[in-house]
Amino acid sequence: MTAHAHLQHAASAPRIAAPGVARIGPNALTRVAEAIAERHGADAVAAVHAAAGLTALLHEPPTRMVDENAVIALHRAVRARYPRDEAEALFMRAGELTGEYLLAARIPRPFAALLRHLPATLAARLLLVAVSRHAWTFAGSGDFRVLRGQPPSFELADCPLCRDLHTDTPACAYYGATFGVLFRALVHPRSEIEETACRARGDALCRFTARW
Repeated sequence: MTAHAHLQHAASAPRIAAPGVARIGPNALTRVAEAIAERHGADAVAAVHAAAGLTALLHEPPTRMVDENAVIALHRAVRARYPRDEAEALFMRAGELTGEYLLAARIPRPFAALLRHLPATLAARLLLVAVSRHAWTFAGSGDFRVLRGQPPSFELADCPLCRDLHTDTPACAYYGATFGVLFRALVHPRSEIEETACRARGDALCRFTARW
């Protein structure tokens, strides 16, 4: 089965990955759709999903982990439809929406309250340790790890969203924006996440650094 046929077949079924398939949480799909709808309307959402072979998701948005290939296909369709700056703006907005969702629904309130009362460097370390324990929900077949030392940094090797992508600038705005929301809410209000290396740009892996 070709890659295109595989996606078409997958789109006709619930977006739950088969056993052994690398998976990513549904926010990487649904928040991208929300971002497109905000900036370009429902017709643009439908067009991007059709180009990705994922039209079925418009009628039944996923609520569980999905095949990472569906996420890759949707993100590529966004890049194919929009100029680079607009595509990155859409991914940034999708990341912000994802971060807001995680704060509201996935991060325990006692843990969030603890982080807000700790010194920023310690809060950052604890947040990244917690995130690393749940990296399977967003890294897919990539390998996430937290680096030692300051400033707080983390890496994603074999990033699914960068796979076979070639750009002049870092291309992981979705991840960077998600972490930016979390850091500004839980670590320091002036936190910024900078992607200092990116596989799409020719680096060995994707690396992010937090500063405030």
